[in-house]
Amino acid sequence: MLSEELLAILACPACKTKVALVGKWLVCQNDACKRKYPIKDEIPIMLIEEGDKYVNVPVDDLAKMEP
Repeated sequence: MLSEELLAILACPACKTKVALVGKWLVCQNDACKRKYPIKDEIPIMLIEEGDKYVNVPVDDLAKMEP
């Protein structure tokens, strides 16, 4: 999956807050932002428009969703 070094430098492109790895998703840690970014074929899709699609999806439901 993603290396610890890469995770350490990744940030949400919308608000610049760190992201956390949750399964195959990167989740913005800013409660006001709530964007989630999928990881497809081991490549983080860190586009604001992509994160906007999942703003209202609860983190617990991400495990059920295929990125």
